[in-house]
Amino acid sequence: MKNLYISKGLYPRTYFSLSAAYIASIQLPSGAIPWFDDGLLDPWDHVEAAMGLNIAGLRQQARKAYAWLRANQERDGSFWPAYADCLPLDTSRKESHHAVYPATGVWHDYLIHKDLDFLDQMWPILEAGVEFALELQTRAGEIAWAREPDGSIYDDALITGCSSIYKSLECALRIAETLGKQRPRWQLARHRLGQAVRFKPDRFDRTWASKDRYSMDWFYPVLSGIYTGAAARSRLRSKWNLFVRPCLGCLCVSDQPWITVAESCELVMALVGAGEYSRAALVFSWLHHHRDRQGAYWTGYQTELGGYWPEERPTWTAGAVLLAADALARVTPAADLFTSVSLPEPEAFKRKRAL
Repeated sequence: MKNLYISKGLYPRTYFSLSAAYIASIQLPSGAIPWFDDGLLDPWDHVEAAMGLNIAGLRQQARKAYAWLRANQERDGSFWPAYADCLPLDTSRKESHHAVYPATGVWHDYLIHKDLDFLDQMWPILEAGVEFALELQTRAGEIAWAREPDGSIYDDALITGCSSIYKSLECALRIAETLGKQRPRWQLARHRLGQAVRFKPDRFDRTWASKDRYSMDWFYPVLSGIYTGAAARSRLRSKWNLFVRPCLGCLCVSDQPWITVAESCELVMALVGAGEYSRAALVFSWLHHHRDRQGAYWTGYQTELGGYWPEERPTWTAGAVLLAADALARVTPAADLFTSVSLPEPEAFKRKRAL
């Protein structure tokens, strides 16, 4: 298939069921979802793939994925950045966005299934993950990228990572609210984090090269809800010609001729959230050139060489495709998870900012 246009009421269910079946075929008995056969996994991409399973109705497989998180979380609420099934492969650091991202997947599950028992079951790991991440928040509001095994904290932060945490905190607060728990400190931390991303660019990329050549730094603050409405549209339009290649998709980095499917799908959701629905549907229509007969999608396409690189079909890329398709077609009750903000800022914060 070449171009595929998705909209509300127009959703080829069988077509996308193949992509979910591909994810399920890679899942291990433990519930772990590696990137691909014999590949590693990381907690963030594992959750992305689990959300894809839930969109396609593979509830039991998704629940196994969340059970893997419960079984493999460290005592401090963190995760290691890479695993082979249940064996940590990289114990050099514990990344803040990995610790809190399970809340996004769990809230996504709840929006679809409305299972309070599941929220109760997952609450201890979600609370521990949020507390781990918030221990890395500075006085300026940003959240440091990672903590080392000896307890020391990386003295720098990522725009993309902090944007992901911002959305995860929204989901964690919605879960707390649903369970009747009050977490005002989390709400204040989320507010301060959003302020840092909006108004304190000097707090990011202080000790390493700037990441502004990465498209995720461009659109993730929109995808996460830090920028909404006219501000979101302005941000997306400001670098559109830098990152987007017509009929192909979104570049991973501005100075490399490499279109990546997952980033393109996340851009699609950011566009929907910003009110650019037609543009979102157009970008999504380009991506199915990069699909194989199993319903899997290649990581990315190198435009100058005219081929796929690397030769990998990640489960998390299929998960991102399913999330974008749902955002456009509104198939599940979780369709607007990444396209709206369901936790407005408290009036007290709004009044303080206006003074």
